[in-house]
Amino acid sequence: MRKLTLLSLCTITAIGLLAGCSSSSNNTQSSTPQTSLESTTEENSTNASSEGVTITHSKGTTTVPFNPQKVVVFDMGVLDTLNTLGVDAEFAVPTASLPDSLKEYESATNAGGIKEPDMEGIFEFEPDVIFISGRQSDFYDELNKIAPTVYVDLNAATYMEDFTKNATYLAEIFGKTEELTTHLDEINGLIKEGQALADATDKKGLIILTNDGSMSAYGKGSRFGIIHDVLNVKVADENIEVSTHGQEASYEYIAQVNPDILFVVDRATVTGGTTLAETTLNNDLVNGTNAAKDGKIIYLDAESWYLSGGGIAAVKTMVSEVVNALK
Repeated sequence: MRKLTLLSLCTITAIGLLAGCSSSSNNTQSSTPQTSLESTTEENSTNASSEGVTITHSKGTTTVPFNPQKVVVFDMGVLDTLNTLGVDAEFAVPTASLPDSLKEYESATNAGGIKEPDMEGIFEFEPDVIFISGRQSDFYDELNKIAPTVYVDLNAATYMEDFTKNATYLAEIFGKTEELTTHLDEINGLIKEGQALADATDKKGLIILTNDGSMSAYGKGSRFGIIHDVLNVKVADENIEVSTHGQEASYEYIAQVNPDILFVVDRATVTGGTTLAETTLNNDLVNGTNAAKDGKIIYLDAESWYLSGGGIAAVKTMVSEVVNALK
C-alpha cells in the first residue's frame, strides 16, 4: 500500500468521549444507557497537540503521532473504521482472521494470530502505532515497547459512546475529521429513526446467538444490547442474565418468551461451524412464535455484530438492520 502523505492538521474537540471497560468486560450494564453520539466526558479521552494525539484508555495513556505511516491493527473495528475513512497507510494485520468485508487487507504484512501476535514480525515491521483489543490484552506491555500501543475499549453498556470516542481519535490521528462527521451524522439519523419506530410499537424483541446448534439469549447491557439500550426495542424477557456468553436458551424458552421480533446472530457463519441458524431454528416451537408467524425472524450480519463491532461500516449495518426490522 502507498504510504500516507503528511497532511496539515488542527486541534479539534473530540466527540462523544466516555470511558469503557476492556472487551473482556462487556457484560457490565449501565444504569442509564446513553443513546446519543454527542455526550462527552473527560475520562477515556483524546487530546490533540503538536506532538500528536494523546489517548487515555483502560491500559494507560498513549501518544500517537499524526499520520503514522506504518500501522499494526488487531482490532477489526479499528480496521473497519480506517478503511471506511479512506486511510492510506502501510498495514500489518492478522491476515488469517480478517472478515470478508476486510479481505482487501490480506496482502498486508502478517502480524500473527488474532490471539497470539508475531512479536518478532511486528518488531521487524517497525510500526509507528499498534491498535489492539481484548484478545491481545496480555501482550499490551510487550507491544508497547515496540511502538505506541492503544488498547481499544468497547464496553457493551457504553457501546455508542466508546464507538464515537474510538472513531474520533482515529479521525484526529489520520486527518479525517470531516469524513467522520458525515458518517456520524448518518448513523445518528438512523438511530433516531429506529428509536421513533421502536417507541411507536408494542412489539418486543429477543436476541439469540446460535453457535453450531446451541443457543444463548442476550438482553439489555449485553454485547448485542444496543438493540434495546440504544434503539429502544422493547424487551421480550426482562430477566435475561447479562454475561459474556449469554444465557443458555432452548426451544421451550423461545416459545415461552414468544418474541414479536427474533434477532439472530449466527456465529457459525463466521467461525466455520457446520449447523447454520436457519437449521437450528427450524423447530415447531420456534415456528409457533409471533416472530415466525409475522416473518420477523431477523438474521443479522454476523460479521458486523460478532467480528467487526465498533467499526463505522459495521455500526451502520447493525443499526440499519434493526431499523428495517422495525418497519
